[in-house]
Amino acid sequence: MLDRRISVAPMMDCTDRHDRYFLRLIAPNILLYSEMITTHALIHGDVHKHLIFNALEHPLALQLGGSNPKDLAHCAKLGESFGYDEINLNVGCPSDRVKSGRFGACLMLEPDLVAECIAAMIAAVKIPVTVKCRIGVDNQDSYGSLKNFIEKVSATGCNVFIIHARKAWLNGLSPKENREIPPLQYAVVRQIKQDYPDLTIVINGGIKTLEQVDEHLQFLDGVMMGREAYANPYLLAAINEKYFATKSQSREAIIEALIPYVEEQLQKGVRLPSIVRHILGLYHGEPNARQWRRFLTEQGRAKDVDATLLHESLRVF
Repeated sequence: MLDRRISVAPMMDCTDRHDRYFLRLIAPNILLYSEMITTHALIHGDVHKHLIFNALEHPLALQLGGSNPKDLAHCAKLGESFGYDEINLNVGCPSDRVKSGRFGACLMLEPDLVAECIAAMIAAVKIPVTVKCRIGVDNQDSYGSLKNFIEKVSATGCNVFIIHARKAWLNGLSPKENREIPPLQYAVVRQIKQDYPDLTIVINGGIKTLEQVDEHLQFLDGVMMGREAYANPYLLAAINEKYFATKSQSREAIIEALIPYVEEQLQKGVRLPSIVRHILGLYHGEPNARQWRRFLTEQGRAKDVDATLLHESLRVF
């Protein structure tokens, strides 16, 4: 059984394997999610490149994007074979790219198809299969529509729903605007939990503080943090300490612990900025944080730079 009380959301261009390794150094116990990976990318692309991860990243879920039950079942099996702890279906992303590919939030308009997809995935793997969705899409945003979606999908045996507490507009708003403009409706997610107490309901959207986490967990089974966990990752240290009784490392110790990983990745041809970009929020709100970010960003562009740059960056403090 995965502990779903605290998790970090799948975020495109953010939660890649380097970011997840870094986050794991901060919070050893929270559930992490991959970026969304499409079935097309896995069926026609480099499976190893897309799915490889470090064992330290466990517990780790793979989020898939797609709408073909057969393809999703195949990709779920791939994820299981690589060692992921959960397979999650994206039914919440509102970007034009995912809409044109018939996956993401537009699938909330097709609950029967989502149920078919989930049923195929559940039949293909032994690990949990879950859904991440919104509370509604466009003008189909009534509570009755959300209940209909939950009922049809949960009838397949899926019992975990991660619900972003905003509706999605498929036209007229960018993905960023869809994370900010539609109002948060936490009460809707809490009502779903009341109406379906046997389901595991995790809330997502606009959660930025330990106090908010505490409040949501009084009513719901879990809290998924998104952009705040990326912009201010050391917040996860306080959350991890409270909910898992595990002493977190200092920021300086995290940097030192990251250096061997960076050295290993550089030897494999990874560029230093590909890793460093994920850690720039570590000193969020701390004195000299801006100078530290500037040092890493500017010095990290040098051709012959190596992992010692991380250790040198601590002199800023």
